[in-house]
Amino acid sequence: MNATKQTARKRAATKRPAPARGAKAVAAAVRTMDALMAYAYALEIEAAERYSEFADAMEEHNNRAVGELFRKLARIEHKHAEQILEEMRWTAPPPPPDGGYRWQGLEGPETADFTTLHYLMQPYHALEIALLNEKRAFEFFTGLVRRATTDKVKRAAKEMAAEEAEHVRLIEDWMKKVPLPEPHWDVDLDPPRYVD
Repeated sequence: MNATKQTARKRAATKRPAPARGAKAVAAAVRTMDALMAYAYALEIEAAERYSEFADAMEEHNNRAVGELFRKLARIEHKHAEQILEEMRWTAPPPPPDGGYRWQGLEGPETADFTTLHYLMQPYHALEIALLNEKRAFEFFTGLVRRATTDKVKRAAKEMAAEEAEHVRLIEDWMKKVPLPEPHWDVDLDPPRYVD
């Protein structure tokens, strides 16, 4: 197992306990503006960290174009996290809630799964991953709008859903400027050889 996967598994094991499942559990944890913004911050930071890990993996396989694209996505997500800190006038990241973040899955909705990586993937594939992540973030905030217990949280979650919808549109526009992968893009004519 490479160092990137080990780091991710170690972080997942220590970051939070087993998550509560379901949208109701998440909505129950997000009852205040501080809680909502802490979730939004965590969502962005986790996405930035995963994109950085993806960039490391691509660079390790000499796939520099995709590695740089993942670095750019990491910078964008990190910037979103910094904007949340600024908006909330927080001087440091908010602490996780008691019991950790209660995502609907094992990780935040904008955190891509390692199984989506392929060492020969092309920029279009990286943008497909980003698009799926942005759509999941949109669904996350839309779910909070439906289940919000206060008008203030509902309005803020609605704004965040609209921002994520805009991110979806931006990624879709970006994808139009990137060449589509050729057929059989994943065939390696000189595959790596492992010798003991």
